[in-house]
Amino acid sequence: MSDMSELRRETRLRTFLKGRIIFNNGNSSMDCLVRDLSGSGARLMLSQTATLPGGFDLLIPAKDRTYKATLRWRKDDSIGVTFAEEPARAAAPAAAEPSTAALLARIQELEAENAALQRQLKEAEAMLLERTA
Repeated sequence: MSDMSELRRETRLRTFLKGRIIFNNGNSSMDCLVRDLSGSGARLMLSQTATLPGGFDLLIPAKDRTYKATLRWRKDDSIGVTFAEEPARAAAPAAAEPSTAALLARIQELEAENAALQRQLKEAEAMLLERTA
């Protein structure tokens, strides 16, 4: 067996972190142990020998982070995964941020909705008071 570390772009740090593998559109998940971790991948230990899809999300609560992972190898109770490239992920939140104008428009919508609900509530209370009087 060739040394896997020669094929890696960066050094993996030995870890002992709890992880959660999430797949099947969030309907299936299993616990794992993250034993090695780098910015581009990880080695995971599984207690179950369940069949995993080629791609899944890896949640690491201690890092408050979810990675898009691709299964690369499997041996006994260990699997190796690589993560989707970081730059694409880092650019997404900036693109998703709403503009100030959009936020102000949303606030006005919510305030109008709130006022309408308060009017309906007052009308309902008045009707209830009329019935009990």
